Amino acid sequence: MNFVMKQALGGATKDMGKMLGGEEEKDPDAQKKEEERQEALRQQEEERKAKYAKMEAERENLRQGIRDKYGIKKKEEKEAEAAAAMEQASEGSLTRPKKAVPTGCGDEEEEESIVDTVMKFIPTPLMDMFNKK
Repeated sequence: MNFVMKQALGGATKDMGKMLGGEEEKDPDAQKKEEERQEALRQQEEERKAKYAKMEAERENLRQGIRDKYGIKKKEEKEAEAAAAMEQASEGSLTRPKKAVPTGCGDEEEEESIVDTVMKFIPTPLMDMFNKK
């Protein structure tokens, strides 16, 4: 490179020399520096994870305090209780638990009251016909 070109480039002559095909300078401690850098990154990552684990534990303590104050249960606790209730209800049974019969279905008393209600609205001559049978 000539003097004019060096002056025009300023301090970028080393980089320019590399671009034009010159040899790169080898750092004798490059591998050691890279290992130190990797170790520092790993250590920072561990510190970050520890910090966030601590913060999450503090949040969970706060959440548990709120749950205790208002009597709220965790979702997992509710599911566990429901599963235990289902298992206790079906204990000794080889089939799946039966579904509850809705109110008004299959009740004899209920059906009779419906018939009585219908009979109230039937005209008297028709009612006499039903009562004779």
